[in-house]
Amino acid sequence: MKNKILLKTINVLFLLIGGFSASHAQQRPNVIYIYADDLGYGDLSCYGATKLHTPNLDKLAKSGIRFTNAHATSATCTPSRFALMTGKYPWRKTGTGILPGNAALIIPTDKTTLPQVFKRAGYATAIVGKWHLGLGDSVNKNWNGEIKPGPNEVGFDYSFIFPATADRVPTVFLENHRVVASDGNDPIAVDYSKKIGNDPTGKEHPELLKLKSSPGQGHDNTIVNGIGRIGYMSGGYRARWVDEEVSATFLFKVEQFVTDHRQKPFFLYYALTEPHVPRMPATRFKGTSGLGYRGDDILQLDWTIGQLMKTLELNGMTKNTLIIFTSDNGPVLDDGYQDGAVTQLSGHTPWGPMRGGKYSALEAGTRVPFIVNWPAQVKPGVSDALFSQMDILASVAHLLNQKVPNGDAPDSEDHLEALLGKSKQGRSTLIEQGSADPTAIIRGDWKYIKPHPGVALMKDVGIESGNSPAPQLYNLKDDIGEKKNLADAYPDKVKELDQLLKNEISKNTSAIRH
Repeated sequence: MKNKILLKTINVLFLLIGGFSASHAQQRPNVIYIYADDLGYGDLSCYGATKLHTPNLDKLAKSGIRFTNAHATSATCTPSRFALMTGKYPWRKTGTGILPGNAALIIPTDKTTLPQVFKRAGYATAIVGKWHLGLGDSVNKNWNGEIKPGPNEVGFDYSFIFPATADRVPTVFLENHRVVASDGNDPIAVDYSKKIGNDPTGKEHPELLKLKSSPGQGHDNTIVNGIGRIGYMSGGYRARWVDEEVSATFLFKVEQFVTDHRQKPFFLYYALTEPHVPRMPATRFKGTSGLGYRGDDILQLDWTIGQLMKTLELNGMTKNTLIIFTSDNGPVLDDGYQDGAVTQLSGHTPWGPMRGGKYSALEAGTRVPFIVNWPAQVKPGVSDALFSQMDILASVAHLLNQKVPNGDAPDSEDHLEALLGKSKQGRSTLIEQGSADPTAIIRGDWKYIKPHPGVALMKDVGIESGNSPAPQLYNLKDDIGEKKNLADAYPDKVKELDQLLKNEISKNTSAIRH
């Protein structure tokens, strides 16, 4: 009898301990970082859009924090993603410009990355969506075998990606190290210097295109699914995606991962492809916005967020899931294809109240939508704190009580309090990168753009670059549209910010931790 009583007591203790452990584990939030592609500050109705209605993102913003002064580090995709993953300004490392689809991996495997912070804290980690940070050790790789290093080697337990962008070959999915549905009897080959294989190209056969390419932008190489791409590809016919199904495929993998990880905290990097070119939404969304395929793509994006939120709700995860939604850079309309984005704009302003856009050093190049939602911890509101996506790494390390070694993530600053809406103080200084160089710096309300060569208007995409032979100085608190250059009126401020920019660019970050 005594043994039975003792056994029951031990079982109760184990249940209590197990319950405590489960409760403790649940206190750590699931984290989902959602990265839209080329989405502008003014593209969502919660940021002022009137021609588009995005109810699911509006709901996320209403119950969370809508940031008005959050930035990507760069006005193009690869460098912004590099900064997010590494906590390092991309211009500190050569080779971080917009990558071709066959590029080698540019993320270091021996430094702390964002997913590694989560892994060290015991999280399951996954990426689903666009990667565009290179794969393998070299340009020449075997697309028909194992392809590594890649996402799995920099901290993701699971990856389901496409290599670069939807307008670049190879147009295939990779699950972990292998191309999905690859066929050894139909090997894939990729080349960015010369034509390979017998597939028609957009340049040779424009009559085969269902989406007409814009002249002079390079989207006239191998045709896949009636769309000309950048680069040349042969083989892999069974593995090639159908553009209209890409978004739904990524969503399926996301929902599958979330459902499979109900019992363990996870970090999910959900890298959407909308509204990047080529815009080819699912048939159910075509024509629904009245603003061309770009508008349709944004409505598809918003619907996708709604589906994800339903999945979280069904699995009882809504309250303790930290969701961050943002974009990798500002908007662009004509970026290689004639899809109605320009001709059917109908008064919509993707850049919001700002000048510039993708590729630009002006504010619309890097100031993007940024929504934080965590019902268990975050109170609804609006924040004007200066925040960089690069700071996610250090902030999450603080949240999870993880130490980042000296020399790793040198430019990432811990602004967890600002991220969670508990402080209005964010960064004091941020450097903005346009299409290439770090050309602008924000400090407080002031923004300085150094004199820079190049055209003032990028005619092929219809976007102001921010280039000028003269220095530019703006007070963003009073002039978010950067309409009044105050450089002549405040020469001392110009001198101060110019020197600060030079100091930051030349700084040795190898042993710095903020």
